[in-house]
Amino acid sequence: MTPSTEFQRTRAEALSQWRAFLPRVADYARERNVVTTDNHGVSKLSPALRFGLLLREEIARDTLAHHSFEVAEKWLQEVYWRAYWKGWLEQRPQVWTSWRRRVAELHDSLPNQVLDRVEAVAAGRSGVAIMDYFADQLRNTGYLHNHARMWWASFWVHVERLPWELGAEFFFQHLLDADPASNTLSWRWVAGLQTKGKAYLVRRSNLERWCRNDLLSDHQEGIGRIGDARVVIHIPDETPSETRQELPDLLTFVVQPHGRVGLWVHPDDACPEMGPLSELAVVATTAITSNAVYQQYGLSASRKAHLTAVLKDACKRCEVHFRCRVDLSEAPTTAEGLLTWASANELDHVVAMTPLVGPIADALPEIRSELQNKGVMLHLVRRLEDAQDFPLAKSGFFGFWKRIREARFGC
Repeated sequence: MTPSTEFQRTRAEALSQWRAFLPRVADYARERNVVTTDNHGVSKLSPALRFGLLLREEIARDTLAHHSFEVAEKWLQEVYWRAYWKGWLEQRPQVWTSWRRRVAELHDSLPNQVLDRVEAVAAGRSGVAIMDYFADQLRNTGYLHNHARMWWASFWVHVERLPWELGAEFFFQHLLDADPASNTLSWRWVAGLQTKGKAYLVRRSNLERWCRNDLLSDHQEGIGRIGDARVVIHIPDETPSETRQELPDLLTFVVQPHGRVGLWVHPDDACPEMGPLSELAVVATTAITSNAVYQQYGLSASRKAHLTAVLKDACKRCEVHFRCRVDLSEAPTTAEGLLTWASANELDHVVAMTPLVGPIADALPEIRSELQNKGVMLHLVRRLEDAQDFPLAKSGFFGFWKRIREARFGC
């Protein structure tokens, strides 16, 4: 199995792949659950959507220009799932904080035999061949079909009885489309924590129904461990507060600040030239990479390379659009990198799209403090569609989708 080259690192690649898939949206509802060696039935656009190389409003617009809403609804639902997860977590950031804390606690406190099993299953040595195939695919390509993700996560939690937090860490380290909200909350859903009383159970019969190209027949060893009658729900104990808090009022546009303005590009939104920052006059643009931070999260080499490539493409587009100096810099922390860049360019203001709950937002207090100490103001702007959509993620997805369908599509 060789590293995949099919995942989009640039907006141009993402647009090309989206245009090629657009005619196949009509088949998506029928084919999306089928898992094959090449996963032909899905778009594989999740990395582009995760980093904002493609925006969901342009996906929706293009979709409905070519297909009726009735034909495309399942596809549109899946596009908006990411917005739902993000909006849900934005209103409950303590769930992310709790996950990060528990990962550290588990690594420090679990018995060696449990940690050894964690390592073995993640390394594709569980003894259940089809699950080991999926683990190998994830590590080697940075991608798994969503159905395979659900099966593997359920195997980890309900069959292996391993902590969901460490399974989520494994996915976060390797998935090219790893998103703090989608990853954390999907693992909680599989484990039975996200929707109380509901968990997702891996079943041999389900794999037999949806696996194609002899995928399952070629990986039969240990299959009895996921026999329908053998898999029993194992819901972990958890006590974090899920109290929903109101989203803060954030700018959805920005007036040109007085003085020298710099633009900070980060992985939560790699298209700042499209949207509320597009008309700004900026004298410099930067994106910061940090191997120290990447190592803190244990990110794989392919994940780090993908992040760097996405940021490099964003910087190139910003250089053309804003006609300004652009730097892609490595720094011990994002705050240190931004401070060095702001000082070198004699900036009075730094503007950026608002980072979402996750590693970048975690760094904001330090970033803001360091910049303010040097007299530089940080201005964060949220996309209008995010400001409108995120508050609708009050409870379950289908309530959210009903409100989106009415507000966005008039259905």
